[in-house]
Amino acid sequence: MGELTQIAAENSRQMDNAIKAMEDKNVKNKQDFSLFTMEDGTQVSTKDRIVKSVPAPAKFKPKDEELFLPNGLPNTEFLKEHFRREGRLHEEQALRILRDTTELLASEPNMLEVPAPVTVCGDIHGQYYDLMKLFEVGGDPANTAYLFLGDYVDRGSFSIECLLYLYALKLNYPDTLWMLRGNHECRHLTEYFTFKSECLHKYSSKLYEECLRSFNALPLAAIMNKQFFCVHGGLSPDLKTLDDLLKIDRFKEPPTKGLVCDLLWADPVEDYDDDSIDQLFVRNTVRGCSYAFTYRASCKFLERTGLLSIIRAHEAQDAGYRMYKRTKTMGFPSLLTMFSAPNYLDTYNNKAAVLKYESNVMNIRQFNASPHPYWLPHFMDVFTWSLPFVGEKVTDMLVSILNICTEEELDEDTPLASEPYDSSARPEPRTYNAPSAAVAGSAKKSSDVSSSQKESDYEFKRQNLRNKIIAIGRVSRMYQLLREESEDVAHLKSLNSGTLPKGSLLHGREGLKNTISTFEEARRQDLANEALPPSKEVLAQLEQEKSEKLKKELENSENSNPVFQRLIRRLSQS
Repeated sequence: MGELTQIAAENSRQMDNAIKAMEDKNVKNKQDFSLFTMEDGTQVSTKDRIVKSVPAPAKFKPKDEELFLPNGLPNTEFLKEHFRREGRLHEEQALRILRDTTELLASEPNMLEVPAPVTVCGDIHGQYYDLMKLFEVGGDPANTAYLFLGDYVDRGSFSIECLLYLYALKLNYPDTLWMLRGNHECRHLTEYFTFKSECLHKYSSKLYEECLRSFNALPLAAIMNKQFFCVHGGLSPDLKTLDDLLKIDRFKEPPTKGLVCDLLWADPVEDYDDDSIDQLFVRNTVRGCSYAFTYRASCKFLERTGLLSIIRAHEAQDAGYRMYKRTKTMGFPSLLTMFSAPNYLDTYNNKAAVLKYESNVMNIRQFNASPHPYWLPHFMDVFTWSLPFVGEKVTDMLVSILNICTEEELDEDTPLASEPYDSSARPEPRTYNAPSAAVAGSAKKSSDVSSSQKESDYEFKRQNLRNKIIAIGRVSRMYQLLREESEDVAHLKSLNSGTLPKGSLLHGREGLKNTISTFEEARRQDLANEALPPSKEVLAQLEQEKSEKLKKELENSENSNPVFQRLIRRLSQS
């Protein structure tokens, strides 16, 4: 009885101390959350922009009077600066630009006649800030003619800005700016790559569908200065004469085979400059569709059509361009490839180039990549992207709290329990009804039962804790797998001259070691993305197989962490 009194008194004393501490708390030490102390000790306001050298994104959407001129055309100067600040338009404004441009493009023939002088540009791939550099190098569109060879969208994070700005220029300069269709201007590729998700993130599915309508209106080829055949991809065995182009119904999704497919997808063979190859066309194994054409195929096409050379895009080039073997008749390069997206995917480290053709003189101008705002993969916000990292660290902290034993204790080699403990099998408390006369006689028996019940309760608590640790291990492994997905090299690893690649600290030493460092290495690693994407059915099957693989990996390795193994082993001791 005296012992219970002491315990009660001690509890009352602790309660009084706690209440007193709460009443006497110092209100003067209240933290000011509007101030943050940096690592170097300086204080900054959380209400101000910390890195003032980086301009804040534009928060407003323009009025119609700001975006459109009195004649109804888009104000390209305003639009250029608004997009440079990551500004967005009201959806109806963007739809108006798309619809007006679609109507204009639809009025043009399948094959354009483009006079010189003109500047020819290759792939853009959503690199808006590099597009601005392109116009600095190539000249102001107000007084410079441009021919774009396609692939304005996908892969880059600013595809809709590139498309809307180019369309605005097309509306203002319809007779001096021309745009051809690339293989990425279609539903199949934009759903597979980034353009659709970008449209849904920045605008809506309605705008995305309107973009697809405009893609179907883009012309397929051009004859520049009556000398050069300009196209996005390349030649086709079905292209016998230039009149074949005029017979095409282009206002639909491109097929996976045939003349239109070849115009958008074909490539020169790898050993193009070897004129000993007898075949004209071979299977295009890199793309998974269309053909690869040879030097002989190009020469025969130029002889049939009376043209001088072929200018195309479609393939990244280290120098931004490539000139191929000269024709024997004219002594001029039979083929030129142009690529106008520098440091493609923030990984290739390539230069970009444009071709300025004037007075029968061909001048190629190169330029390097420009800095641009960074977007996380799939346009995720930083909180969503970081959840797997935070979850993994939280489970690590839980393990640290549970791991209160010394290394020597945890290293004891005790086998795991044969089966997980089932909490539903906990024994019910036993009740004994005995006559008072038998109490004294059964004292020893009651003592044994009490001892057995205590052991059972202890076993229940121990196994319960063991099961919780197994559950924590399973959650930890799940977050680890999610974190590895978030760190996908194809999305996060990029190179910047003289600076640490984004995400490399999260990758650790291995991430730094594996950093892509050359153009050829980047091209090899990205080769799979150059092919025609699989169908929706195949994609669904691949996603299901991936989910099953991750689930199996989670189940097979949920307790592979040595900390969990040692904790479970220790709790399994008898």
